[in-house]
Amino acid sequence: MLGALRKLFAGTASASAPRIPDGERVFAIGDIHGRLDLFEALMGAIMTEDQKRSPAKTTIILLGDLIDRGPASLGVLALARQWQQERRAAGKAMHILMGNHEEMLIHSLERIEVLRQFVQYGGRETLISFGIDEKTYADASWEELQVLMQQAITQEWIDFIGTFEACLQIGDYAFVHAGIRPGVALEAQIPADLRWIREPFLSSEQAHGSVIVHGHTITDDPEIRRNRIGIDTGAYQSGRLTALLLEGEEQLLLSTVVDEEKISIRLEK
Repeated sequence: MLGALRKLFAGTASASAPRIPDGERVFAIGDIHGRLDLFEALMGAIMTEDQKRSPAKTTIILLGDLIDRGPASLGVLALARQWQQERRAAGKAMHILMGNHEEMLIHSLERIEVLRQFVQYGGRETLISFGIDEKTYADASWEELQVLMQQAITQEWIDFIGTFEACLQIGDYAFVHAGIRPGVALEAQIPADLRWIREPFLSSEQAHGSVIVHGHTITDDPEIRRNRIGIDTGAYQSGRLTALLLEGEEQLLLSTVVDEEKISIRLEK
């Protein structure tokens, strides 16, 4: 599939392929959305692939939207925090980007109108994962639900989510949650675009200065374009959680595949 996508966009490819600096390796993971089972499987595959290769400075990047929709948002947050702590203790890099769903969660704690939006976008599953009883949730008014949310989501999790980053640049690639505003330098992008944008970013054919690696917009297969790579493959509903491995000029996709509740990993060059 990756080869076919490359052929599709070969006519617009730049003369020189984008690169990660020599001696470095990057794994970027798309929107997890509460699928702890897929996250665990893909994390194991990433560690195995990393160990198989020659020693390098490896950076792990989660592209945001760890929460909502799927059944285990708290578990995903806990595993992400543990993995980041372990890597940092070993002197290894791991970055977690802020998605629009994490942004909604934080704002929902203070603003009822955002809480309504948060629930509409799959926040119910997150609140249940934090221990709010389903019947209590169903019977609560918006004001009561906000109080329950404030009680359930403790300061340690608010502080952890508050450490999530806006964007990251490595070599010829920039990593964001949703995309960028075309024509605006990366350092001048506003958070709303980095976390929410679709158009005009998705249809833009102009060069952005870096190849933008992003999630946020679901596609059946990863989208490999001249100026961007989208890796949100709708894990919460499709069972396909995708990671992109970048090393030198290499691009390799690792995706989960669910078959009768058994999870396997597919690699695509």
